Amino acid sequence: MQKVAALSTAQIADRAGCSVQQVRDLERLGVLPPADRAANGYRQFGARHVLALHAYGDLASAVGPVRARRVMSTLSSHALPEAVATIAALHLELVAARTEALMAQRALAATQAASESPADADADADAMTITELAGALGVRASTLRFWEREDLLVPERVTRRRARLYPPAAVRDARIVAALRAAGYRIPDVREAMVALHTAAAVGDPGAVLERRLQSLAEQMLALLRAGTDLAALLEHAPPPALADRQLG
Repeated sequence: MQKVAALSTAQIADRAGCSVQQVRDLERLGVLPPADRAANGYRQFGARHVLALHAYGDLASAVGPVRARRVMSTLSSHALPEAVATIAALHLELVAARTEALMAQRALAATQAASESPADADADADAMTITELAGALGVRASTLRFWEREDLLVPERVTRRRARLYPPAAVRDARIVAALRAAGYRIPDVREAMVALHTAAAVGDPGAVLERRLQSLAEQMLALLRAGTDLAALLEHAPPPALADRQLG
């Protein structure tokens, strides 16, 4: 690693845009490697600390400060294969979250398509029996029971024999499930889409919520890519010269 002029606690805090106390805290938590000590006992920081602070800032933007601190503090204690796998797992988590949001968007599109159909709108006005709903969707009653077992549908039980009755919301969900299954999506994917769609609907306009979610995930992914450059340099113990000397944003 290229040697750079020793930085005081105040100097590295200024570069990182944080307080002197934050630098001390991050060193204590293991986010920063232990600082060297000058003859007078004051801390001295170098290129590796600059990289670690930069990586932590981007990692915190990507996965949150608590998770970032935990990851940074454990990387130094892991062998290289485990450390690299830890970082790769963060990418996979964000990709999985994006896939879930995209599935929810497709589910929402299926909902909107169903609501635009006059026949569907009339059918949604009242609850339906399992026979009626199966006929409307062109599936077997056993298929609806299977979807229920897979937590894709939640019918009501209202008769003395506890027969299934599907209220308008369940009818809508059944149409979404049918559309996604017809498009070739697997049951686990459909389940994730339904959960994400219901979650988005619970906090506001689902279309806007999902768009914001996808935008946020894109920003998190970009931050993780930036963090990855510095983390790779830290793990290899050989950061590029320009990288070690650059100012932190």
